[in-house]
Amino acid sequence: MTSAPRTDKKLIALDIDGTVLHEDGTLPDEVVEQVHRLRDAGHEVMLATGRSVAMTLPVLDRLDISPEYVVASNGAILLKRDAEAPTGYRRHHVETFDPTEVLTRIRPHLRHANYAVEDETGLYRYSGSFPNGALGAISEEVEFDELCNEPATRVVVISPGHAMEEFLAVVELMGLHQVSYNVGWTAWLDIAPDGVNKSTALERVRTALDIDGANVICVGDGRNDIEMLQWVVAHGGRGIAMGQAPDDVVAAASEVTARDTDNGLAQALATV
Repeated sequence: MTSAPRTDKKLIALDIDGTVLHEDGTLPDEVVEQVHRLRDAGHEVMLATGRSVAMTLPVLDRLDISPEYVVASNGAILLKRDAEAPTGYRRHHVETFDPTEVLTRIRPHLRHANYAVEDETGLYRYSGSFPNGALGAISEEVEFDELCNEPATRVVVISPGHAMEEFLAVVELMGLHQVSYNVGWTAWLDIAPDGVNKSTALERVRTALDIDGANVICVGDGRNDIEMLQWVVAHGGRGIAMGQAPDDVVAAASEVTARDTDNGLAQALATV
């Protein structure tokens, strides 16, 4: 006789930077302990991040978890566990778009900004200057016009010369209607395919795993987590903002925990 599906299994989706990891890359032991407790209890603990695949998989190793799915590139790439894949995961669903119009629309507004385009393999082609490690290990410097040569999972724009509020004001003037965009806590703009964000990928995961929306918990701290938090709250689950999150992120959540540096994630997970 086949047993009935478990109805109390939870899906716990965690942002990485500022949530799982501190800004300096520290992974608190308390977070690992709580993640393992939930994993060992049979719940699905996964990552939902803006990071590329190459920068996401090492965090799974540090957490010592192997969830069925992983959301990378702000939802443009959904990975599925596959024992035969070299990394243990394969690309299950990928969303791309033609970056040409976006890049040509942005550049007149931000002439001194730096630009990068990520493709579905995780390769970044960039024009300008990016901090060491910001684009991961797989990157290639090209002329600006060459950024338009391949379909993109993401366009990245950084403008260190702009204050955050000024940068936000410029972004609003651009009228980016054909893509979804999220601005990080620095002057960093991630542009994704239209209508694609962490929540769209997580809905695929929730459906595939047959987990009720009320049993989903999402935790994040950045503006690229807003749709994810709104989505989980709308489905009756828990949307938890980290204590250092901007006001608009907090407004999208149903509850707030302590800052990352005060073990906010571990405290939140302890209540699951």
